[in-house]
Amino acid sequence: MKRFVFIALAVVIMAAAPASVFADSHANAIAAFKASPAVMPFFETAYGYAVFPTVGKGGLFVGAAYGKGKVFRGDTATGTATLIKMSIGYQVGGQAFREIVFFEDQRAYDEFTRGTFEFDANASAVAVTAGLQAKAGSMGASAGASVLPSTAKQVETSYYKGMAVFIQTMGGLMLEAAVGGQTISFEPYQ
Repeated sequence: MKRFVFIALAVVIMAAAPASVFADSHANAIAAFKASPAVMPFFETAYGYAVFPTVGKGGLFVGAAYGKGKVFRGDTATGTATLIKMSIGYQVGGQAFREIVFFEDQRAYDEFTRGTFEFDANASAVAVTAGLQAKAGSMGASAGASVLPSTAKQVETSYYKGMAVFIQTMGGLMLEAAVGGQTISFEPYQ
């Protein structure tokens, strides 16, 4: 039953989002994140990162999200990652977004790539949108946020347990007050 619900939600997500949303490449996603002043410093100092060019998310009381990405140590791709999120609670709609997880050091990279990794309940992400960055909950390791560009004020962004996560909404609308966390599986290149 659980598998059926997940498959049904994945079909709804795919049908709701335009095909161009799911055709985004890793290089395009990385370029989009590098264009953000809040994110760019992480590329210069992080031990590595995982990038998910497109994550589809949808729900109607039961929700799911799914995406595939690549994991990098420095500038070298070391494997692939699969992101799955299941949630229960008030939620309706569908959304597509990009996600990037930065690893502060080798310990954080090793923890993430050990096989299956799950973010804890205190984890959150910084949402990077056109001109506005704000804190979003239950998406990954926490960081700070920026205020509107017109104020030129920047809130300090930092790692939480060795990881910092940023997301960028690509399309759709999702209303939710749900409980659930992301699980990420890593598959190294042979």
